[in-house]
Amino acid sequence: MEILWVLMALLMIGFALGPIMMRRRAGIQQVAPGDPDAADPANYGFLRQEELDIRMPGPDQDLLEVLDLVQRTQDYRAASQLLAGTEAEGELRWQRVQAFAGAASLELQRRPGGVSDSPGGQWLRVWRTEQAKDAGGAAVHAEFLVQQAWRTSAPGTDEFRIIMEEARAACGDAALLAPGDPIPYIIELSVARGLAYSQPEFEKLWLKILDRAPAHMGAHLAALHYWCEKWHGSRETAYAFAEAAAARAPQGSLLAAMPLFAVFEHLPEVNLVSGFYQSEVVTRAVHGALFAVHSARSDDPMLAHVRHLLVFFLVRGERWAEAMSQLVHVDGHVGALPWTLTADPAADYAVYRAVAVAGYEANGGNPATLPH
Repeated sequence: MEILWVLMALLMIGFALGPIMMRRRAGIQQVAPGDPDAADPANYGFLRQEELDIRMPGPDQDLLEVLDLVQRTQDYRAASQLLAGTEAEGELRWQRVQAFAGAASLELQRRPGGVSDSPGGQWLRVWRTEQAKDAGGAAVHAEFLVQQAWRTSAPGTDEFRIIMEEARAACGDAALLAPGDPIPYIIELSVARGLAYSQPEFEKLWLKILDRAPAHMGAHLAALHYWCEKWHGSRETAYAFAEAAAARAPQGSLLAAMPLFAVFEHLPEVNLVSGFYQSEVVTRAVHGALFAVHSARSDDPMLAHVRHLLVFFLVRGERWAEAMSQLVHVDGHVGALPWTLTADPAADYAVYRAVAVAGYEANGGNPATLPH
């Protein structure tokens, strides 16, 4: 089982959480291996690290079953049927398009093909060939090209631009097949970032999405990247975009959590001061996200995304009980920010989870006192 001695080493090397572990007044102490006082996440019903699913932020059993069937049989038809039965304007369809595209991209990466075998992801090529007018297949193909560009080449290179230009054309084809569907335009947001659309060109694209799905959380997160300081905007522009989205969020919308994502996108690369995570700007963004989580539908597909990011900030801010209350809802699936930015999402998540457990117990908590 994970113990705090191991966590100390991991945190000091890779996760810059030393201050959390070393603050004596918080009551978290280093213990020896096997010590009965070592915090054990399994006591709370949390899954072992190797059992964590890194493919998705939360459960989608229908998607998992179809993904398994498609990859096992290399027959696309179940994927086509699932997308055809998923609401076009909703968050769930966007997540499923991303999942199918990601599966095909990873298959191709692992099995590029050669003289004696076909390349991975062949089912997507067959899908596009046999069902050229299938809007779902067209959207998955466009997203596949986007993911291929980011995964296999560097922005600014000729290879990257060639793939992104192909993705832009694929987005146009997908949009023609489903005029009211926002997803082809949401996919193009990533193209816009990669090809450095001008701001007027980007805003024209954004208006097309607002006309079709004005409260689409996934679209807002994709657009936020464009406005960030590291791409084509600034910290101020990104914050303004996120705060405007939160201000106009309808009742029950997770758009109220957008400022927290803007803060995350502009975190300092190295910050060993735990007080930063208790600052006014972070606290305000966290409270907005907590409000959004409490107000959202329990089946909102974007809810897990917000909960995962809250775990990151709540642990950093030493708000142990609140972090634990989020972990109870998301444990088992870790395919979300911030974990997916690391080489081993499950390991990164497991470290934060164990720190939350340690902090919770050091301040008097135990499995019996944790509400579910």
